[in-house]
Amino acid sequence: MEKPSAPLAIAKTVVIATISLAVIVPMLVVVSTSFASGEQIRDAGGYVLFPTDPTLEAYRTIFSSPLVFRSLGVSVFVTAVGTLLALFVTICMAYALSRPVLGGKFMLMAIILTLFFSPGLIPMFLMIKQLGLLNSIWSLILPGAFAGFNFIVMRSFFMGIPTELTEAARIDGASDFRILRTVVLPLSKAVIAVIGLFYAVGFWNSFFNAMLYINDQTLWPVQMILRSYVIQGTSLTADQLGVQQAPPPQSIKMAVVVVALAPIVLVYPFLQKYFSKGVITGAIKG
Repeated sequence: MEKPSAPLAIAKTVVIATISLAVIVPMLVVVSTSFASGEQIRDAGGYVLFPTDPTLEAYRTIFSSPLVFRSLGVSVFVTAVGTLLALFVTICMAYALSRPVLGGKFMLMAIILTLFFSPGLIPMFLMIKQLGLLNSIWSLILPGAFAGFNFIVMRSFFMGIPTELTEAARIDGASDFRILRTVVLPLSKAVIAVIGLFYAVGFWNSFFNAMLYINDQTLWPVQMILRSYVIQGTSLTADQLGVQQAPPPQSIKMAVVVVALAPIVLVYPFLQKYFSKGVITGAIKG
């Protein structure tokens, strides 16, 4: 590979450093403000870059608050159950349609059409209402239990598995479910990890379904708390938090942002090694 000239290398370094600072500094401000004391936040005008007297009071408050703690539980439940259900549905459909079956092309075309045409907001709301899922936690799970893009990536990965392996298992008397469980899934850990992360991030960050289908505040996920009290600027009072005395609202808001982001940030490094193998292999063969 040709070595870049010195001016070009300097320009690349400056651009990369600028983009990195544009990403890192806001995140550092959010984390630092969540640890800052009330006096320092007031002196700094609302945002702190380096807390001089760090405190965990904001985190103690939100984790002792029924409102935030309950919303975290809802988000964890929706993410865990939704991801497992979505993986089960996607794996079964992708494996079935990766084999030559009767009506497979029609089903595949029907799924691809969903990538271009969505049912729309009102039909979805009416369907959820007719199913009796309004104010139910399942209204946060079932609408996201299948995604056409994830199905296509996983089906393409399954089609790349040599047919000799599945045919040999079939000659030995294995059924389709046993072939899927003992042959296909062990060879597909990379794509399952990546698609699982896609679903998990989608369920964890989802707030729109809760805004449409959930009126009961006790069923709000943490992203609804984030939207209502951080993005819209509504202050969390001591009564809403269920504590005697609340820390400064700004530190509470930043702590909620950190808590909402932390699970995905912590999970991502463990799955990063699967990304190139899981996504690129599926995309090329698609």
